[in-house]
Amino acid sequence: QVQLVESGGGLVQAGSSLTLSCVVSGSLPFSNSAVGWYRQAPGLQRELVAVLSGGGRMHYSPYVEGRFVISRDNAKKTVYLQMNSLNPEDTARYYCNVGLRFYDPNWDYGPYWGRGTQVTVSA
Repeated sequence: QVQLVESGGGLVQAGSSLTLSCVVSGSLPFSNSAVGWYRQAPGLQRELVAVLSGGGRMHYSPYVEGRFVISRDNAKKTVYLQMNSLNPEDTARYYCNVGLRFYDPNWDYGPYWGRGTQVTVSA
């Protein structure tokens, strides 16, 4: 059984930084899998924030590119999201996702999700 557990969210002021972590457990080819972060704000659809493929290819939402960095530690089966220069529009619940697939030109979500971690940015 595959489980994903996110952590690192919190309440911060605009301009601050946070690093989210997602620890993956269970049997899956983690190092070869694309991993990603999604977010969902109240009343809005879940949106893709960042993706990192098994081969190291990255994709970022234009809303976060240049401010957020996705990374992974395959030995620890952990995915990170470094978030800098946070603003109130970044307020959302952030979800880790594993097994994304690329259907040119878009990424589609994978089958494994965490429960999410809340990020709230005050003005």
